[in-house]
Amino acid sequence: QVQLVQSGGGLVQPGGSLRLSCAASGTILRINSMGWYRQTPGKQREFVATITSGGRTNYSDSVNGRFTISRDNAKNTAYLQMDSLKPVDTAVYYCVSLVVSYDYSVHDYWGQGTQVTVSS
Repeated sequence: QVQLVQSGGGLVQPGGSLRLSCAASGTILRINSMGWYRQTPGKQREFVATITSGGRTNYSDSVNGRFTISRDNAKNTAYLQMDSLKPVDTAVYYCVSLVVSYDYSVHDYWGQGTQVTVSS
């Protein structure tokens, strides 16, 4: 079994910053990619950013230049540094990891979600 536990998030004023963390644990042989999605009520989950095991990153146009994804492979943890936050960034943020387990099976695992609210 693999678990992803998220931390961070909360309420911040426009222009402020927040940092999200996502720690994976369990029967992990390696993690190929880690990423972040977000969702607002009534809308589909939206891609935010992803990072490969080698550190290659990709961002949605809406967050490029404001958000930074990183990871600590030794800790199986991903981070999302969110700067210059806007009210439109308000959403529940989910982390996802593409995990290769000890039996060499490959699955996506999702975190529990964390609320980010940008409001004055």
